[in-house]
Amino acid sequence: MFDLFSWDWWQSLLGEHRLWIMFTSAFLSSTVLPGNSEIIFLTIATPLLWAGSSYFSADIQSLLWVAVIGNSLGSLTTYLLGRWLPPMQKIQHHRKITWVLEKTQRYGSLMLFFSWLPIVGDLFCAVAGWLRLNWVACLVFITLGKIVRYVFLLFLGINVFL
Repeated sequence: MFDLFSWDWWQSLLGEHRLWIMFTSAFLSSTVLPGNSEIIFLTIATPLLWAGSSYFSADIQSLLWVAVIGNSLGSLTTYLLGRWLPPMQKIQHHRKITWVLEKTQRYGSLMLFFSWLPIVGDLFCAVAGWLRLNWVACLVFITLGKIVRYVFLLFLGINVFL
């Protein structure tokens, strides 16, 4: 029998399945579904770093790349959902949507470097799909942005929690 509120039970769950948990959280966080992969990332990375793992250890690198891949694939899913949207004849005057549309039309797939931003990041991906921007360029900029995000979180976790 397990105790759901036991720290040991949670540690064993994270130990066995931490990469799957990270991938799922990262994927869901970058779609239109709610999620917060930053908390999961830091929850998994911090004990590894406390245990003496370096930035370049296999555990930390695996966690980093699983988070980047999951988050990038989630953003690409949002991009694909945007491609399914029918063309709009008249854009409703919603401030955030209008702003995202203007920026994406002006800067193109480069704007997807900021797809990690809360709220507008998902809109960037959906609008890029709706505008039919080149998916390869979009994936490159999405992935670069996600790498910067998780590396920043890793360094933040080191400097704040250690």
